[in-house]
Amino acid sequence: MSAPVQPPEARVEPGHPEAPGYRAGRTLPLRVEAMRQLRRRRTLLMGGILAALPFILIIAFAIGGTPDGEDGGGGGGRGGGRINLMDVATESAANFAATSLFVSAGFLLVVPVALFCGDTVASEASWSSLRYLLAAPVPRVRLLWSKLVVALGFSLAAMVLLPVVALAAGTAAYGWGPLKLPTGGALSAGETVPRLAIVVAFIFVSQLVTAGLAFWLSTKTDAPLGGVGGAVGLTIVGNVLDAVTALGSWRDFLPAHWQFAWADALQPQLEWGGMIKGTAVSVTYALILFALAFRGFSRKDIVS
Repeated sequence: MSAPVQPPEARVEPGHPEAPGYRAGRTLPLRVEAMRQLRRRRTLLMGGILAALPFILIIAFAIGGTPDGEDGGGGGGRGGGRINLMDVATESAANFAATSLFVSAGFLLVVPVALFCGDTVASEASWSSLRYLLAAPVPRVRLLWSKLVVALGFSLAAMVLLPVVALAAGTAAYGWGPLKLPTGGALSAGETVPRLAIVVAFIFVSQLVTAGLAFWLSTKTDAPLGGVGGAVGLTIVGNVLDAVTALGSWRDFLPAHWQFAWADALQPQLEWGGMIKGTAVSVTYALILFALAFRGFSRKDIVS
């Protein structure tokens, strides 16, 4: 006896927009993706490293004595001036938090951004689970959107974790007080937290280029190391090019040229010029890279 023929309304293919109960916007919820990423060892390891850095600096200052800043220094907001936060690192918890951001912004904070954004799609391909996610069915745009939002959220959390731990550890080690500026003067304790928040926000925005580059590479390769390492490597190349003064005004188009523009937030009078220019450059590059990632992935033949 032949099998009974199903009525037409019951023969809807899985994932079809007309399938009963199917909603593309409900697939791969952000909370599910966030919990998946939070449980991964690389997330816990990265968080542990960032949380440990302030304590390592406190031990270094205790062993080496008060920083004199002879070999320190940092790029100014527009690549011309120089500040030296190391000179005042132990003056208060606020100074210690600013110094922790200063020593890590150039490279250490690049790593979690590249890790979270460069590993997220490529790792699924390396585990041969990407095609099963798409067959769930999760629309490709929804898949990328969920992973990108979670990756950027973890990147921001990493940047917030460092100064928060530094403020707590610095308060215990050096006490709470005004933020003493290396250029002279000080910011009151009430102004300290908002200014540090501006610094963290700008560092995050300036790292959107690394995030976009890592995310784009993650959609192009099945090897997570390729996305992460490629983004970190090209970020280093950008820093090297910014050091080539012969490029002149062309350096203004390099995201690395504005990476320390947040120093303008640690002045008696808050200056926005350098940070606005740096934000414009970073966001422009990031939007282009994110668009390339979505466009390329929507046309990619997924075999892993």
